[in-house]
Amino acid sequence: MIRSSARVSTANASRYLQQLSKHWAHKFDVTYSETQSTIPFAEDRKAELTAGPDHLEIVLTVPDEESRNRMQKIIEDHLNRFAFREALVYDWS
Repeated sequence: MIRSSARVSTANASRYLQQLSKHWAHKFDVTYSETQSTIPFAEDRKAELTAGPDHLEIVLTVPDEESRNRMQKIIEDHLNRFAFREALVYDWS
């Protein structure tokens, strides 16, 4: 399994975490609060989000590099739609 993470600077981390969680709760068994979220995309793929006062932490667990690249892009695209008023920067490691 591959884990990658990104720390995204934003004052709206909790709002974006909740929007993303509610959005995917229609398809996946998402658990979330104002500060924590787990989104199980599949048996071998999940995203864990943590909202801080000035950032959103994303930890992605996937089986391979192809899945990692695809899932990072999907998460970024969805968050960018919610955060259209600001330019989020994703520094995956």
